[in-house]
Amino acid sequence: MPADSYPERQVRITGIGQSKVGRPSDRSALQLTLDACLEAVADAGLSVDEIDGLTNHFGKVAEGGGISPVGTIETMLALGIRPVWTNPSTAEGPGHMGAIFQAIMAVATGLCRHVLVFRTVGQATSRLASRESTLLTGSRARVDGGNAFFVPFHAHSPANMWALYAQAYFDRYGVGPEQLGWVAVNGRRMAAHNANAIYREPITIDDYLASRMISTPLRLLDCDSHIDGSTALVISHRDAAKDLRNPPIAIEAMGMSVGGLAEGLHEGDFTAIAATRAGEMLWKRTDLKPGDVDCAQIYDGFSIHVWLWLEAVGLCAPGEAARFIEGGTRTALDGELPLNTSGGQLSAGRFHGYGHTHEGCLQLWGRGGGRQVKDARTCIVANGGYGYGAMLLRRD
Repeated sequence: MPADSYPERQVRITGIGQSKVGRPSDRSALQLTLDACLEAVADAGLSVDEIDGLTNHFGKVAEGGGISPVGTIETMLALGIRPVWTNPSTAEGPGHMGAIFQAIMAVATGLCRHVLVFRTVGQATSRLASRESTLLTGSRARVDGGNAFFVPFHAHSPANMWALYAQAYFDRYGVGPEQLGWVAVNGRRMAAHNANAIYREPITIDDYLASRMISTPLRLLDCDSHIDGSTALVISHRDAAKDLRNPPIAIEAMGMSVGGLAEGLHEGDFTAIAATRAGEMLWKRTDLKPGDVDCAQIYDGFSIHVWLWLEAVGLCAPGEAARFIEGGTRTALDGELPLNTSGGQLSAGRFHGYGHTHEGCLQLWGRGGGRQVKDARTCIVANGGYGYGAMLLRRD
């Protein structure tokens, strides 16, 4: 198949929006959703009447501690729109990127011209009611799905599972918390320039090492932050994007994969994740190379994800990510690969990767302010700790 006929080449990102982040917020989850969606539509230079597709990631989830409290139907009604297509993503498949990939396919196949994609979380409010609300078990006496493969073995939090990967990586490659901590230090350094980030005060490696242990070897500062908030983006057909407000952002390539322990499949020695297949798929769909990437927004639900994803998408060779990040020079704004320039989920808050896509677009549009990467033309976005998805974004 010629590259120009790939579905992602038929679309452009034309607008983005993000609500004010709270921990917790004084606004309802639906109000936060509308804030982000209306901002994204206006940013694209569209009216809500022109939105003919609507989707979100996870769909509405009644349980799950605020993990997805708003669905497409109530959003459609509140916005006063009548889309011809809606198809909420699920937690399975290519994970957090699922809704974005579905929107790409809907536009590329001619079902829609402009799809509004959103991700809303209300986990900070849920934790006020119960600190157990964000555990994998919650108040349920029985678990199913992917959780059934590790909750019975006393892994009641994702931290327990990803701690296995961190310790395995330490053991195989001879690194430790002194290197892992630089993921958190780098994120906080970037968040200082993000007014919407939850944590903006700089931290040092000593601060990181002094933070309490959560699940050995992961510390408090290795874990992302529960928040209330919403992020949205508009995906438009490339022909329709030409006359809109922003220079269109092209999706040069995408890659996806499933697998790993979260689906009950033990693979290898816990020093790599199934996202490697997503990386392979992505680079097969473009003539660009890892060295052409100007900045990277890499999923950091836990700090170990950043190491694993950098290697999975070929930005570092296996075993090299720890020392690549150590010291923070290479990942600084003026470094060879500016990383997680919003602060990432560790400092800006847990949007389940949608904040990373929002930030990638900000960078390519030159709106980063004090955290702007000079002359950024390409950005890789990699999201997910269960299913895996990656996109290579390019300013058109």
